Amino acid sequence: MSIQLKLEDVETYIGQFHILQGISLEVRKGEVTVLLGRNGAGKTTTLRTIMGLNPSTKGTITFNNEEIQSLPTYSVAQKGIGYVPEDQGIFSELTVEENLKVAMKNESDRTKERLDYILNLFPDLKKFWKKPGGLLSGGQKQMLSIARAYVNDNELLLIDEPSKGLAPIVVEKVMESIIEMKDKTTIVLVEQNFMMASTIGDQFYIIDDGQTVQNGAMEVLKEDDEMRRKYLGIA
Repeated sequence: MSIQLKLEDVETYIGQFHILQGISLEVRKGEVTVLLGRNGAGKTTTLRTIMGLNPSTKGTITFNNEEIQSLPTYSVAQKGIGYVPEDQGIFSELTVEENLKVAMKNESDRTKERLDYILNLFPDLKKFWKKPGGLLSGGQKQMLSIARAYVNDNELLLIDEPSKGLAPIVVEKVMESIIEMKDKTTIVLVEQNFMMASTIGDQFYIIDDGQTVQNGAMEVLKEDDEMRRKYLGIA
């Protein structure tokens, strides 16, 4: 399986703080790669660095065999990487329809196909099509945020904490949807909910103090109690 995204010894500062101190990882096309680690380990900064929102100061980021670490965020997005931020990033005053139309790079037949697919995946969005995004529930806002990233022909989605603050029944729906999307796009997922992460993920990387310290097949982590205790604080 081909490597779609590769980070080698990536370092990132936010102000004077040295947040990423050597992140190396490989994301294989068609898989879900999960970034795990305690709060403050550098998981969100890793996604933001890939997108160019927190520019790296060292190391290389390669997407489809092209280095992208020096590109501005809009150019990274144009390469085919979609980003679902932790705070969802929707426009509260715009309707569901307007949120999706603003996100579209174009209104081609392919885009319309993807829109139909995502609306079937998240029927609540169809139901609230003309409602402002700010009136949606937390789970519906998360669905809209994922839909905005998916509607373009992105080869890779970076999804940050999709279960955060959601009721268990909604987490299950979001989880099922991401599993279904696996067939259509490559995903890098940051997720604190280990049940969700281990159900969805094919591969894992554990980030600790801004460095990648462990990685492998998700099945290995599910069976390694000691590794989970040491780095994630869970039995």
